[in-house]
Formats: sequence, C-alpha cells, structure tokens
Amino acid sequence: MRIWRYIFFVLLLFLVVIIIAIVQLPDGNLHIVACNVGQGDAILVTYGSTQILTDGGPDNKVLDCLGRYMPFWDRKIELAISTHPDSDHSTGLLGVLRNYKVDALLINPIDPGTQIYQLLKNEVGDRGIPVINPVDGTKLRLGLIYLDVVNPTDELFSKLSPGVVGDKLSGYSIGKDTNLYSIVYKLSYKNFSGIFTGDMPPEVSDNIAETWQMGAIEYIKVPHHGSKNGLTQNLLEKIVPSDASDNPPIAVISVGKNSWGFPAPEILDVLRRYNFRVLRTDQMGDVEVVSDGERFWVRGK
Repeated sequence: MRIWRYIFFVLLLFLVVIIIAIVQLPDGNLHIVACNVGQGDAILVTYGSTQILTDGGPDNKVLDCLGRYMPFWDRKIELAISTHPDSDHSTGLLGVLRNYKVDALLINPIDPGTQIYQLLKNEVGDRGIPVINPVDGTKLRLGLIYLDVVNPTDELFSKLSPGVVGDKLSGYSIGKDTNLYSIVYKLSYKNFSGIFTGDMPPEVSDNIAETWQMGAIEYIKVPHHGSKNGLTQNLLEKIVPSDASDNPPIAVISVGKNSWGFPAPEILDVLRRYNFRVLRTDQMGDVEVVSDGERFWVRGK
C-alpha cells in the first residue's frame, strides 16, 4: 500500500507540474507588465520566449514579478535595460543579474559613483554580460519586437567629464542630472507601439517631440512616476492617436507611496485631456497590457 501511495503521489505531482507548464506556455501575444515595485520602475516585456526587462525597481520585488509572469523553467532574459543609474530604477537589477542569465545589458556609460552602481558594475563584469551603449538612432531587434532609441544624444554626452576611456560602464562621470540621460525608446510590435521614458525631464520630452516622427502611440510609460518635471504637452500632441476618443491609448504610471505628490495633478489632467486611459501601479498593482499587434487590452480589466 505504501508503494502505491508513493506512486500515486509522484504521478499527481507530475500532473500538477504539467498543468502549470501548460498554463504558462506563451500565447502568441505581446505582454507589457509594469511591475508593482513601489516607488520605482520595473517593466517586463514578453513575447513568446523573449523577455525584455527595463529597470529593476528599488529592491528585490522585481524578482517576485518575474516569477509571476515568466515560465518557471525560463531563467533567461534576452535584454535588460538600465535607463539611468538612480537607485529606484537600478537596485533590483542586482538580484536579476544574480538569478537569471542576461544575454545583454543596454545601459549608458555614466558613472555616478554610488555604491549601487559599483555593485552593478561588478555583477556585469563578473558574469561577462555584453554591454550596449545606446544613443539616439540606435536600433535593436528581438524577433518581432523593434526598439528605436531616441535619447540620450551625443550632444548630451559631450557635456560630461570623461571617465575611464573605453569603459562601457564608466565612460563618463556624472554627479547629478542623471534623469537627463535616461534611455528613452520606442517599442514596435506589428501595428502596436509604445514609448518607454525612464525619468526623462521636460527638455528631453520636448526634444523628442521636435526631432522625431514618433507616429501614433498606443502605450506610454509616463516618465518620473508622474512628476510634473517629465512629460510635456508637446510630446502628447505628437503621439496621441487620431481615434483616441473611441479607443483610448494607455498611460501607465509606476509609482508607490511617496512624499513628492507623485503623480502630479497637472500630469493626470493633461493625460485625460488627450484621452489617455491612466493606469497606476499604486492603485492596481501590476499593470499588464496585452497586444496581438492590431488590438490592445488591459489584462483582467
């Protein structure tokens, strides 16, 4: 009897594993998950077996998010992006590098000299992770996902003091204004587009509006947790779809409890004025948007 009970238990466990695996199989759609990491940013993009992680939040909560949205057998992230070295965006990347195989890291060569950044450099170096330094015009492709970088610019880098020559993680020294160098990129998947903005300040937002033909955008990650020192009306005018009143585009604000009043009322007002549907991680938890390349919807909402 004991042997049969043991066999039954093993078979039951095997069945449960199979069911979980089937449930976690990719569905052929693009998924964008703004992880609820509190006051910080961490955004996971998945398509099939491809994962792109932009920032890691202020702590290890990002690992819980990855566990919820990546299959348990998939321990590889094809591309990690560190938009800028501020701790509320980069700290969680340490845990990601230690727990997942990262094929490449997209990061600016600006070294603020902080302890967190030093630890991040050590992890990247110890694991031999390939580093890509982007500037505006950089194009990346991962399967059917296209990334077009629109910030930072060579002009911005020319204003910094040189750091370690040839070092892709410490090519320049920076003490402040790290937000100005936020990696901003447009993601395209078939006929669906989104813009991911880090903590870009208003001058970057306006420069993108003036310099780039972004086209209609269905998804925007609102910069700087909804601070008034981020998104500008000039950019919204350029990216709002013509059918926004009938099919509202999505504006996601990654934000937690804070003392700065984020998101700012004026940012919420201007987003609604342009018919964006505003979704916040402090109100909804993880915010998952799904697209088949033609349509898009909020998962579970």
